[in-house]
Amino acid sequence: MKTIRFGIIGCGLMGREFASAAARWCHLPGMTSRPEIVAVCDANPTLFSWYTGNFSSITQTTADYSELLENPAVDAVYCAVPHHLHGEIFRAVIDAGKHLMGEKPFGIDLAANDAIMESVTAHPELLVRCSSEFPFIPAVQRIGRMIEQNVFGTIIEVNAAFLHSSDLDPQKPINWKRMVQFNGEYGCMGDLGMHVCHLPFRAGWVPNSVRAVLTNIVQERPDGKGGTVPCETWDNATLLCDVTQQETGSVFPMSLKTWRIAPGEKDTWFIEILGTQASARFSTKNPKQLEFMSYSPGDEQSWSVLDMGHETTFPSITGGIFEFGFPDSILQMWAAFLFELEHGRPFSRFSGCATPEETALSHRLFTAALESHRGNKTVAVKFS
Repeated sequence: MKTIRFGIIGCGLMGREFASAAARWCHLPGMTSRPEIVAVCDANPTLFSWYTGNFSSITQTTADYSELLENPAVDAVYCAVPHHLHGEIFRAVIDAGKHLMGEKPFGIDLAANDAIMESVTAHPELLVRCSSEFPFIPAVQRIGRMIEQNVFGTIIEVNAAFLHSSDLDPQKPINWKRMVQFNGEYGCMGDLGMHVCHLPFRAGWVPNSVRAVLTNIVQERPDGKGGTVPCETWDNATLLCDVTQQETGSVFPMSLKTWRIAPGEKDTWFIEILGTQASARFSTKNPKQLEFMSYSPGDEQSWSVLDMGHETTFPSITGGIFEFGFPDSILQMWAAFLFELEHGRPFSRFSGCATPEETALSHRLFTAALESHRGNKTVAVKFS
């Protein structure tokens, strides 16, 4: 089995999720390559002990990412740092000749994303992808195959959302995601938006225009030192887009929601596709349940419910009747990255990781959304 040696820049929550996935690689018996964590980097060295205590393969710990990038033992990098560091560090990783999996949104703003794309274009030999795990859920993979088979007919409407309530409590202390200097003006769109855009963009549903409503609901929070500070970023974003279906030339509405304050939602990703021949919907609130309806003229319209098990794109040792969870979607996403790195192509259209080009589409959409909200108007999305 081929070993891909990884460095991790940013040792917080998602860095640990990747390392945990690497530790479970024996869960995927069909893979012919595997990741190995050999180096970790973070400005907070107290985070290193979890890694070194669990991974004997780690030979380098450093607070300086340039030292990690100079390490010839590192083949690829997972970078999970705050948004304001993406432009600098993502470019440095690529320019150092390392394959990259980077966290969304691939730059704090459009200018940063454009700069990252310059490095991507200059290094076509490298695999560069963006982390987005929800499309790897079995029910969503099934929806992807439905899109490929054109079972929906003419699209009537698409609705996609990522909703959670982590910021519902006004007494929750402020963190970097609530500060423009670190998170960016996009606010919740930068934080959550690629998760919502990934499947629609892969389907070819790219907005022509957008009307956005952005809300800053909790406008100040405790600073953790006994005082309060302003919350500067958008809590919730609702985007209404018009999209041209490539196969038919018809135009349909698509709503995209990224809400950090969604009462009743712990952490919910949702997709609904309504078409003239079939419809489908899925929510992580009911992770085993795929709802599907097909119909012909004169037919009764009745939703069918498929109980999805562990029916993964990259086979695992888990029995097919068992439930699929978030750590499994992380594992599948990383399997997709290593498969594409080894074979030079994704396993299938909807089993590939989010691409830099798709992040560029999201930046242009979010930039237009900011303009739309400021001017209280519909704004064309410019893709060049």
